[in-house]
Amino acid sequence: MKVRTYIDAETFLSNTRVALESNEAANGLMLGVCGRIVRHSEQVKATPCLKTVEDEDGLVLAAMMTPPHKLVVYGHQGDLDGGARMLVKDLISEAWRVPGVLGPSEAAKGVAEKWGEIAERGYGLEQRLRVHELREVIGPVPGRGRLRLATEADVELVARWWYGFYLEIFGEADQAEADRGARFRIAEGDIYLWEDEQPVSVAMKTRPTRKGISVGLVYTPPELRRRGYATACVGELSRMLLESGWEFCALFVDLANATASRVYQKIGYRPVCDYDEYAFPTNC
Repeated sequence: MKVRTYIDAETFLSNTRVALESNEAANGLMLGVCGRIVRHSEQVKATPCLKTVEDEDGLVLAAMMTPPHKLVVYGHQGDLDGGARMLVKDLISEAWRVPGVLGPSEAAKGVAEKWGEIAERGYGLEQRLRVHELREVIGPVPGRGRLRLATEADVELVARWWYGFYLEIFGEADQAEADRGARFRIAEGDIYLWEDEQPVSVAMKTRPTRKGISVGLVYTPPELRRRGYATACVGELSRMLLESGWEFCALFVDLANATASRVYQKIGYRPVCDYDEYAFPTNC
């Protein structure tokens, strides 16, 4: 086996696309982030880490990282344990600061274990996620409210909810990053609001791949929850995306949030893959 390092996301994608698209919804994170790097290189603040481990039969393991975010991995075939060992040794030899790893459960666990062993540092399971895929919305059209595209006039509101989303999900958030993200994504036409006399919930279309697109940034402020707003927002955005030509929509659900999982399945989302996310202590 050998480790290969890529200097650009386009070449990385050309060498991994067939394998990743063998389960496109499950690998939408890696495909989508790489696609975004290709389309919007000006938005990339630090040099991405793009690597594959290959054997005589082809791809064993793919890995990408956009600092300061965690390493995203995908295990394809062959000796995944040996591939994880080679990948970790290569990352350490090049002094990459890796805050953690995220990916389909087997691959993520393998890399986390090898990191703990080779770097001689601990690692901890941070959260367990499940990728869901939808090809037909089965929920009824909501009886009240409407979905609308966010406009420049909504930047302050969306930035505030963006900050709230990240604080709730990850335990920390950056207001400046929320401001930049909201402004850029609204300008791109990615942000949608559910409105019931006033904006009450938000969702974002993100990470388009060849056949599908993801839904993210689903957030309703605490005082407006348990009224079905997020369900309506995600359901109608998903319906709109399918009607516009996408074959499927995908989203991540935290396995600790059983309510969200039930809600999305009522809309028509079905589980396709489990992801594990591990955190590493600050490395050398």
